[in-house]
Formats: sequence, C-alpha cells, structure tokens
Amino acid sequence: MKKSKKKSKLEFYNLFWLFIFGSIFGWICEGIFSLLVHGELINHSALVLGPFDVCYGICACVLTFLLYKYKDKGKCSLFFISFFIGSILEYIMSWGMELVLGFSAWNYSSMFLNINGRVCFIMSCLWGFLGILWIQYIYPLIEKMIHKIPKELGKKLIVILSIFLFLDLILTVSAVVRAKQFEKGIEPHNFYEEFLDKTFNRDYLYNMFNNSWSD
Repeated sequence: MKKSKKKSKLEFYNLFWLFIFGSIFGWICEGIFSLLVHGELINHSALVLGPFDVCYGICACVLTFLLYKYKDKGKCSLFFISFFIGSILEYIMSWGMELVLGFSAWNYSSMFLNINGRVCFIMSCLWGFLGILWIQYIYPLIEKMIHKIPKELGKKLIVILSIFLFLDLILTVSAVVRAKQFEKGIEPHNFYEEFLDKTFNRDYLYNMFNNSWSD
C-alpha cells in the first residue's frame, strides 16, 4: 500500500505569515522595479512604518488560497486563473483604497485596455505570470520557511505584528488626512499633528504613493 502524503493546511497561521512574506516580497519587487525603470528608490509600502506592500500581501493570501488546489495543473490554466483573480483583486483594492484614503496609488488610464484606470491588460498578464511563479516556485519556499518558525513563537509574533499593523494603519490614515490639511494651509493643532508634519509629511507620502495620494 502507498502511504498517503500529508497535505499542508492553509490555516490562519499560514495565511498570516503568507501575508507578511508577500507584503515584504512585493515591497522588494516594486523597489527593484523603480530603480531599474525610474532610476530612484521609491518606498512602495502601503503603511508609513515597515516594508509592507499590503496589496501584494493580500494577493499572496488570496492567490494561494484559490490556486492551491490547482498548483499541479498546467501553466496555461494557472495563467488564466491568476489573470482573472489578480485583475479582480487589483480593481477591488484600488476602489477600496480610494474609499478609505480618498485616492488610489495607481492609475492605468493611459494604458491599453484599462477599466476605469484601475486595471489594464498588461498588468493582468503580469498577474497571470506572477500566479504561476508564486504558486509553483515561491510559495513552496515560503511554506518551508513558515514551518521552520517554532509554532509557539510564531503565534506570539502574530499577536505582536497584528497590533503593530493595526496601529500602523491608523498612523497612515491620520498622516494622509493631516498632509491634505497641510496643503490647504491648516496649521497643526497639537503635538501629534506637529509630529506628522515633521515625519510622515507630504514629501514622505509622495514617495510612498507615487505622487498620487493628493487630491
């Protein structure tokens, strides 16, 4: 009799670490891209503290969750599944970012076959190739890294990181709100707003959000 292989479960524990690794991986990829194409380092983190490109982290979790059962399928099937999943996710995230922060960090209005500037054909194709690369090559490596983290230590780190990311999100939203007030000539009313003006100010946010955060 053949012994059945034990399949890894996509539990919250694994998905959380996928989100962290995916966010950092995306931040690195975007940084390299900006250096090669624009000749400058752009901080593509979606949060003011830490190298967390949250869009990539979310996509890493969703792509893994939806593509996991197809990971042994042909590359053509994976490409088209990732093409559509990635496009839908990017559209939702662009809309969600505009809803929460009042802007989207990307605009494909000038690109071929775009939908409301939120998604375009070229980026959708990139999502297709990224899906193949992720589920067949990158995810297995990250899965091994996750398994090397002692489970009890991993759980404690998840609590710490969850609190940190939540506070980071609040800080990011307040920084954007304050930066828009600054542009309108509104003076800071307290120490916290003065702190934001000196640290996570308009110039800092411009670099993060590709000069697209402002109205």
